[in-house]
Amino acid sequence: MHNSDSLPAGDCQFCRNEIIKKSFCSTSQFSAIYNIAPIVPGHSLIIPNTHYISLFELSDQELGEMMVFARKVTRILQTVFQCDGFDWSVQDGISAGQSVQHLHLHIVPRKPHDMTDGTEWYSKLSQNAVPAPDSQHRVKLEDEVYNAITAKLTEASSSIL
Repeated sequence: MHNSDSLPAGDCQFCRNEIIKKSFCSTSQFSAIYNIAPIVPGHSLIIPNTHYISLFELSDQELGEMMVFARKVTRILQTVFQCDGFDWSVQDGISAGQSVQHLHLHIVPRKPHDMTDGTEWYSKLSQNAVPAPDSQHRVKLEDEVYNAITAKLTEASSSIL
């Protein structure tokens, strides 16, 4: 099911080919990309390759495939970033803080004492997914750093999966 009220794919930043090319792991239905402004090291996104805005637009089968894929990606992130926990989060709708009108699942790898308050990162998600480079809250990674992390994750995905 495709949302007829959604932005045309060309107007959605997650539908652009340059975003999909940055994926470190993908299936025919979903892609995993490293967040350009990570909350903690390893913060990544699962994005449907079809332009959906809401979780409710996915069929039951697609939802199941998304969760299985997200679990595989989480395993990659836990291995590469040597963490023992993770948070998954979907902001579905503007009222929930969805800043990009394309369904995406945040995977936030966690380590003991990585934040003073275990829920501290929730407020950081409300900031733009791609903030201005001068943002004081979430710094956008330089291309060289981003590409190196993506290459490492791509390599790990081929050996872990």
